[in-house]
Amino acid sequence: MAQFYSPNRRTTSRRQLTVVADSLDAAGQGVARLDGKTIFVSGLLPGEEAQIELTEDKRHFAKAKVVKRISTSLQRAKPVCRYFNQCGGCQQQHVDIGLQRESKANALQYLMMRETGIDQVATPVISGEPYGYRRRARLGLQYQLKNKQLLMGFRKTQSNNLVDIKNCPVLSSDLDVLIKPLSQCLNQLSIAPKLGHVELIKADNCNIVMIRHLAAFSQSDKQKLADFEKQHGASIWLAGNDENIQPLTFSAPQPEYQVAGEILKFNPLNFIQVNAQINQLMVMQALEWLEINSEDRVLDLFCGMGNFTLPIARLAKSVVGVEGVENLVEQARNNARLNTIYNATFYNENLEAEIHTQPWAAHGFNKVLLDPARAGAAGVMEHLVKLMPEKIVYVSCNPTTLARDSKVLLDGGYQLLHLRMLDMFSHTSHLESMALFVRRPEV
Repeated sequence: MAQFYSPNRRTTSRRQLTVVADSLDAAGQGVARLDGKTIFVSGLLPGEEAQIELTEDKRHFAKAKVVKRISTSLQRAKPVCRYFNQCGGCQQQHVDIGLQRESKANALQYLMMRETGIDQVATPVISGEPYGYRRRARLGLQYQLKNKQLLMGFRKTQSNNLVDIKNCPVLSSDLDVLIKPLSQCLNQLSIAPKLGHVELIKADNCNIVMIRHLAAFSQSDKQKLADFEKQHGASIWLAGNDENIQPLTFSAPQPEYQVAGEILKFNPLNFIQVNAQINQLMVMQALEWLEINSEDRVLDLFCGMGNFTLPIARLAKSVVGVEGVENLVEQARNNARLNTIYNATFYNENLEAEIHTQPWAAHGFNKVLLDPARAGAAGVMEHLVKLMPEKIVYVSCNPTTLARDSKVLLDGGYQLLHLRMLDMFSHTSHLESMALFVRRPEV
C-alpha cells in the first residue's frame, strides 16, 4: 500500500545527544535536563554521563535510550536475575536498593506537595528484604503450535510475548524452586493448549499452584498433576472459567497466613498482600499511628478478609469492617470466629453510598482506616469527613489517587501528620504508601 507524506505527521528525531542524569524517577528512569527540557533516559543513573538517542520528543519532555554510557555510578548494581534485560516484571535491579527507595520516597513527597501544597517527608521508608519477598505471583502461559511448547513466565517489556523463565529471584524461595518442574509438568499435559495462567502462592501452611484452565482435565492429566503435587509438596487448585475453584485433592489444607498474631484463612482467589514482611510492618505502623485504646470505635473501610480489622479489634472497644465484595465479608467473619474475636462486625456495602447514614454508623467512629484499590476512594471521602473521626490512616497502592483523596481531607479540616513510602515491590516501579491524617483542633 502506498504511503503519502503528511506535513502534520509527527516524527521523533533520532539525533544523538550527550547528557548527565541528575536524579532518578519512581519508575527507575534517569532524569536529565538539556536546553530547558526534561529527558527521561531508561537505564541511566544519577551522575552518569551517556550518549543517548531520543525515542519520543514532546514539547515539555522527551524519552531516550542509552547508546553509550560514558561513566558509571557507584550506585549501579549488578542485576541478580538472568532475565532482567528481557522480562518486564522488574525495572530497577540495576539500581542500588537504597537509591530505589530514596527515589520513590522523593517522588511520593513531590506528588503530594504538587497536588496538595503540603511538603511532608515520606521517610523513613518501611522496607524489608529486597529479594525472595514475593509470596504471590501470576505467570502467563502461551502455547506455541509450531514447536508444541508451552511457555510459562512474565511478559517482555512493552510486549504481550512471554519470557520463558526457569527461576525468579524476587519470589519466595519455596515458590522459585517450583517454576522449572512445574513448566515441565504442564508441558506434558494434553490440555496444555487450553491453559490460561498459573498463580503461585505461599501460605504459612502450604505452597499453592493455582491453574486457570479453559477446558476439562483428562484423568491422565490429573494423575500427572497429582504426581507433581506429591513430589514437590505443593497444593494444586484448579480454577475454571466460571470462577469455580477446587483443590486437586480433597485433603488439601485451607491456606492461611498470620498478621500481628492473628490467623487469616483465605481462598486462593482472595486478595492477599504480596509481601508478607511489609504487610506485618504496615499493620503495626497503622496500629501505632491510630493509638487504639479500649474506648475506641474504629471503622475499617475496604477491609477485605480482616487484614487490619482483626489486629485492631484486639485493642479497640469495637471495630466495623466494610467491604464491597461479599465473599470477602464472609471470610472476614469466619476469621473473626477462628480467632475468637467478638467485637468486630462486618458488612457488605456499596462503599460509594453515604456511609455516614448507615445504621452501623449511628454511634459514630473516632478512628478510621481505609485501604482502597488503585482507583482510590473518591466516592467515600466526603462521607468520611462527615463522620468527623479524630484520626484517619489511609493505605494506598496508587500515589496519584492518594494525593487526590487527600485534598478532600485537608479541605475538610484535617492535617497530614505522617507520610510513609512502603517498599512493597522492590525493583519495580510500584509505589505503595500510607498516611496519617488528624483532625485540626480548631475544627
